[in-house]
Amino acid sequence: MHWGTDGFGQSDTREALRQFFEVDRYFIVLATLKALADDGVIPRERVVETISRYGIDLDKTNPVAV
Repeated sequence: MHWGTDGFGQSDTREALRQFFEVDRYFIVLATLKALADDGVIPRERVVETISRYGIDLDKTNPVAV
């Protein structure tokens, strides 16, 4: 039985696949902070800081469209 993650042709590890599909810990934190900022609980600058801290590429192609 093969448990690899390369069925999508994007990665050879689960960690890389999670990053590719933007469901790793960094994107989860970013989504959470954005929701809090949208609700006015935290300042929007925290979202911008998080994008910079984690090196998230805002111009990256949406993985669903690949």
